[in-house]
Amino acid sequence: MRDINRTGILIVIIMGTTMAGIDSSIVNISLPVMSKQFNCTLSEIEWVITVYMLSFSVLMPLTNWLKNRIGFFNLYIGAISLFTFGSLLCALSTTLPSLLVGRVVQALGGGAMAPTSMAIISYVFPARVRGSILGWWGLGNMVGPAIGPTLGGILTEQFGWPSIFYINLPIGVITVLLSFKYLNVLRSQPKLKLPFDLTGFTTLTIFLVCLQYGVARAEVLGIGSPEILVTLGIAVAALIVFVLLDRRHQAPIIDLQLFKNYSFVSCILVTISRAAALFGGLFLMPFLLQEQMGFSEGVSGLLILPNSAFMAALMPFAGKWSDKHGSREISMLGIMLLAVSMYLFSVLDRGSDIWSVIIAMTVRGLGMGLLLAPLNAATLSSVRPAEVTMASSVSTLMQQVGGAIGIAVLAIITQTAYNNHVLAGATSMRAHHLALREGFNISLIILLVTLIPAWFLPRRNVALKDVDAHIDT
Repeated sequence: MRDINRTGILIVIIMGTTMAGIDSSIVNISLPVMSKQFNCTLSEIEWVITVYMLSFSVLMPLTNWLKNRIGFFNLYIGAISLFTFGSLLCALSTTLPSLLVGRVVQALGGGAMAPTSMAIISYVFPARVRGSILGWWGLGNMVGPAIGPTLGGILTEQFGWPSIFYINLPIGVITVLLSFKYLNVLRSQPKLKLPFDLTGFTTLTIFLVCLQYGVARAEVLGIGSPEILVTLGIAVAALIVFVLLDRRHQAPIIDLQLFKNYSFVSCILVTISRAAALFGGLFLMPFLLQEQMGFSEGVSGLLILPNSAFMAALMPFAGKWSDKHGSREISMLGIMLLAVSMYLFSVLDRGSDIWSVIIAMTVRGLGMGLLLAPLNAATLSSVRPAEVTMASSVSTLMQQVGGAIGIAVLAIITQTAYNNHVLAGATSMRAHHLALREGFNISLIILLVTLIPAWFLPRRNVALKDVDAHIDT
C-alpha cells in the first residue's frame, strides 16, 4: 500500500491549470490597451489570442505519446516550466511580433496541462468520485478563464499590461516546487517507447494551422479570396491524408477509433460548439464594456466577477450531481442559461445600467457552472480507462479549435456588420453597437444548436466501471 496524498495532487494540478486558464482569458480585457500601444487594428491584435490557441492545439495531440514516453511527472513539470518561461518573454515584449513569440512559448507549455491533469485524475482517483473531483479541478480549469478578465482589468489599469504576465512567475515557481513534493508517486508510472507518428502529427498540424489561419485571415481578405480558398483547401487535403494514414498506423497520434463511440462524439460536438460560442463572446465582451458602455479596464474586470463567483459555487455541485444522475439534463440546463446570457449581452448599450450587466454575468456564471464539470465527466466516462489520456487530449484540442474558430468567425461577422451599418448611414458608435449585438446573437444561435448533441449525452456516467484507480489505494 502506498502513501498517496490525493489532496496534495489535486491542489498541484489545480494550480497549474488555474495559471494556464487565467492566461487564456486575462489578455482579452487588455486588448484595447495593447492595440493602442502597438498601433495595430482589431484583426491584428486578435492574433494575441489566436496564436495562443493555435499553438495550444498543435501540441495537445502529443500529450498521449509524451505521457507514454516520459511519464506524467516529467510531462507536467516540463509543461509548467515552459509556460512560466513563456510568460516572462511576454512580459518583456516591446513589439507585437515579440509578444506573439512569447505567447507561442506559453502555449507549448499550457497545451499539455489540461489533458495531462484530466489523465492524472483518472489515474489517481476512483471512477465513482471523478465527477466531483473534476468539479473541483474545474475551479482551476474554467474558473481561471472566468477570473482572468477581472484580474487582467485591475492589473492593466494599475500596473500596465505586462503585469498580467509577470504574475505567472511566482505561481509557476511554487507549482513546480509543490509538484516535486506531491507528484513524486507518479514517477513509478511505466514508460513505453512507442514509435512517433510523424506523418500523423505533420498532417494534423498542417490541418490545424491552415484551418485557423484561413478563418482568421478571412476577416481581412474575405472568405472568397484566392489566399483563403487555397489555405482552407490545404487544410481539407491535410485532414483527408491524416485520416487515411492514421487509421492504418500502429500507434497513431490520435486514435480515430474513438469517433466510433457515439457517446464520446456527442461530448466532443458539445465541447466544440460551446467553446466557439463562449470564446467568441468573451472576445467581444471587453469591446462592449469599454468602448461601447464606457467602463474602465478595472471596472470592466470587476463586472465580470459575478460570472466567476457563481461558476465557482456551482461547479463542485454539478460534478457531484453528474456522478449520481448523469450529465445530460444538467448540461442542457447549463447550455440554455448560457444562451439566455448571450441574449442579455446583446441588448446592452451605453444607456444600460450596471445591474443589467451584473444580471447577464450572473446568468452566464450559472450556465457555465452547471455545464463544465458534467461535460468533462461524461467525456471521461464515455471511453475505456486506457483511452482516457487520448480522449482528454482530443476533448481539450477540440475546445481550443472551436474557441479559435469562434473568435475568428465572430470577428469577421462583427467587422462586416460594422462596415455595412456605416455604409447604410449609421454613426460609428451606433454601427459598433449593432455589430456587437449581431455577434452575441450568433453566439446565442450556436448555443441553441448545441442542445441537439447535448440530448445524446449519457443519462448516467456508467461507461467506466467503478473500480479502484490505477495506483494502489
